[in-house]
Formats: sequence, structure tokens, C-alpha cells
Amino acid sequence: MLSPDQARDRALDLVERARRAGAETADAVYGASSSEGIQVRLGKLEDVERSESEHIALRVFVGKRSASIGSSDLSPAALDELAARAIDMARAAPEDAYAGLAPDELLTRGPWPDLDLIDAHEPSPEALREAALEAEDAARAVSGITNSDGGTASFGHGVFALATSHGFSGAYGSTSHSLSASVVGGDGSDKQRDNAWRSTHHHADLPSPAEIGRLAGERTVAKLGSGKLKSGAMPVIFDPRVSSSLVGHLLGAITGSAITRRSSFLLEKLGEQIFAPGILIADDPHTPRGLRSRPFDGEGLATSARNIVEDGRLTGWLLDSASARQLNLAPTGHAARNGGGAPGVSTGNVHLAAGTLSPKELMADVKDGVYVTELIGQGVNGVTGDYSRGAAGFRIVDGELAGPVAEFTVAGNLLRMFAQLTAANDLEWHRAINVPTLRVDGMTMAGD
Repeated sequence: MLSPDQARDRALDLVERARRAGAETADAVYGASSSEGIQVRLGKLEDVERSESEHIALRVFVGKRSASIGSSDLSPAALDELAARAIDMARAAPEDAYAGLAPDELLTRGPWPDLDLIDAHEPSPEALREAALEAEDAARAVSGITNSDGGTASFGHGVFALATSHGFSGAYGSTSHSLSASVVGGDGSDKQRDNAWRSTHHHADLPSPAEIGRLAGERTVAKLGSGKLKSGAMPVIFDPRVSSSLVGHLLGAITGSAITRRSSFLLEKLGEQIFAPGILIADDPHTPRGLRSRPFDGEGLATSARNIVEDGRLTGWLLDSASARQLNLAPTGHAARNGGGAPGVSTGNVHLAAGTLSPKELMADVKDGVYVTELIGQGVNGVTGDYSRGAAGFRIVDGELAGPVAEFTVAGNLLRMFAQLTAANDLEWHRAINVPTLRVDGMTMAGD
């Protein structure tokens, strides 16, 4: 694995080759990763995976024409050929008035914050196997568990570098540790499956394998004996396992591509009250050890904290340079690169601020409702905001959980759901999008 400095030099070298080949401007993205994972099932080793990858991608501009190409062959001859092919492709491409590198004056030069994304602790294969076994054993020890899909433990390391022809170059590395367990409970026709998992940059931030396994087992047996839910309108409580998806739909609707294509249900809502007063949704790409922390974006612009929703009002869009030009706005430092091609958009570490009520208090006045722990399918219309997804969870009767339910659909419209949303006080900070328990009144259930 190359160091960040070596990775940066690789990207710079390819940009220079592109300039020599005839590119007016260019950028290059280098990425490498390695990982090792161990899977066990029923107390026995089932799979060992080791992977390594290295890839470099080049984007060139000839006037308003551009092309992107990538390769895993990093030999000098292959890189020269890559640059020449990219130029030929660009000359044959259609013009794009909005394409181009980020504005020179907005490039970040550093120094960048230390985000603490690299853990010096690298577990051995034996340690990974013991962790996976411990997680599965703890899950299988829960009364009612009858089978297992297995336990897994893995470790990985990655490096990312970006260089541009107009003066930016930077790179950073990160490590990852993960644990999971998935088990089956019950017999005959009453079988249920659930899991627990966690991923962190630092091993010290992981829960113990026993905690992961026990949680997987308890979640599974809690679903045994699932009944049906009657159809009708009722309050819905979204568990933190799934509540983050509601914020994810918001983020998808305010990306530059959704706005420029006029394919967002939030198109005319900039600055408007779309949540209740007091609701705050914030993005912080500089959170130490955050899963989506990064010192610069995919175009070489500075990343920074911002409030996406403030006092319930939508504050702005998430823009790369191309969409910003089309909207006559400034890019927001949210460009993202996934290998080659033009930048997409990604946030940093997002959270919806906690409310004042506990989850128990949030449901205390619910006479008949549902507590959702699982969402199934992708039934969300990004243009209209119409929302309809399969779900499972628990009935709420007179303010208390009253048994598991499954095979029902929860439906509504995201604009109305956002307006009706109330947050509990149980915010935790271990996901890329961190959201507490949420309550949304007046949703439509389709069950028996």
C-alpha cells in the first residue's frame, strides 16, 4: 500500500502525462485499498477473504469537451497510452458548457485538519477469527436462536489522492474495522432473521464482539411470532436503525444533479420551512474518526461544517462545480469521486439534532401505532416525494410496544412527513447519518 505522499505523486504524474499529450486541463484520482475478512458459521471457519486493489483515473478537457478513463495498469507505458486515449475520446465528445475543473480561487491549499482516520492497530487473521467466533457464539447463546448465518470480522486500509492541472494535489489514508453477526430464530413457519453490525476507523471504537452478537440474537427473537397490522392511518415511530433513511431522502433531493434536472420534490423549497421550527440537520466532514470525514472534496475544494436545515428551514443545495455553474451559484465542497468519471455529490458526517423527549415519552400518547425497525424496498419517488415502503416492527398500543408485526407497507409523502417529524433524545454517533428515534404522525398503513 502506497503512503498518501506516494499516492499523490502518482496522481500528479498522470496529470503531467495528460498535459504533454495535449490536454488543456486535467485531473487524476488515485485509489488503493486492501482488506482481510474472516467469516465463521456454526462455530467453524467458513470463508477467508483477502483483497487488494489499485486504480487510477484521468479526466481531461479539450475546450468544452471532456472524457474520463481509468486503469489498474500503472506502468509508464500504460499511463502514456491512457493519456493519449483520453485526449482522443475528448476530441470526439460533445461540448458541455458547464464542464471543467473547480474555480482556481476556491482550491484549498491546506494545512488540513488531522481527522484521525488511521489506526495503527492491525489485527491478525487469528484475532479476526476469534472476534467473529465470539460474536456468533454470543448471538447463538440467546434463548430462541436456532440457526446462524454467521459472524464476520474484517480490517481494511485505503488511500485516496487527487491532483489537478491548475495547482491542487492532496491525499489521505484511512483504516476500517468491522464486526457483524446474523442469526435465525424460531422453528417451522415461525422463523425470523436479524443481525447487528458496526464499522469504525479505529478498533478501540468497536463494541465488543459479545455485545454485537447479543444484540443480533435479541433482535431476532424479538421478531418471533410476528402478526399482521391492520390498515389505516396512525402514528409511526422510526427506530434509529431506519430513521436515517428519511434524512438520506432529503440529501438526495438537494444534490446539484437533482436540482439542475428539476427532478426533486424540494425544487422550490429553498429557504422554506419544511420541518418544524427547531429542527437542525448538520453536516460536519471534520468530525475526528467520522465515517465520512475528509479534508477536501473530490475537486480539491475545502470541506467545512454547515447546517443543511436550520430551525426547520432548508438552507441550500449540495453542489459540485458543474451543477454550481448551471445554477449560477458557488460550489459547496461536496464533490465526490468514486473511481473515474465526473464528480458526484456526497456529504460528510450528517446528524439530525436530538429532541427533548425520550423514545418512551415520544410514544406515550400513541393509542394505536407502529414502531418500525426494518424498511424494505425502494418505493420513494424523488420527483414527487411520494413514499411507500415495506416494513416490519412492533405494534404500539396505549403507549407501549405490544408485539412484533411484519409484512405491511408504510406510506405517505416526504414533505408532509418532514413537517410532522418529531425527534427523540437518543441520538448516537456511530453512523454516517446519525439520527435519533423519530415520530411521524398520520402515516398510512397497508396491512391485513
